[in-house]
Amino acid sequence: AQQLGTPLSDKEYQQFFMYLRIARRANTVCILRELYGCMNPLVRRLDEYENHGAIPEGPICTELPGTFFPDFCTFSIYRCTKKRLFVKV
Repeated sequence: AQQLGTPLSDKEYQQFFMYLRIARRANTVCILRELYGCMNPLVRRLDEYENHGAIPEGPICTELPGTFFPDFCTFSIYRCTKKRLFVKV
């Protein structure tokens, strides 16, 4: 079992994003995030699932060299606006 708040493994990310790989579905999630924000229950549930049941607090470091975000919400919004949905923390 993974520790709460830790990111998914590569295999888990593949499974998690498999459904979203169709651009239409990924865009739907981004639209939900844009319309309702990170506090929306569905958006929070997806964020929690992506992080083994707990949304990380504090600064978020990513696999993008030299980038970090103040919180997971900001990171997720970045992924949507830059169309880089599969960047991991």
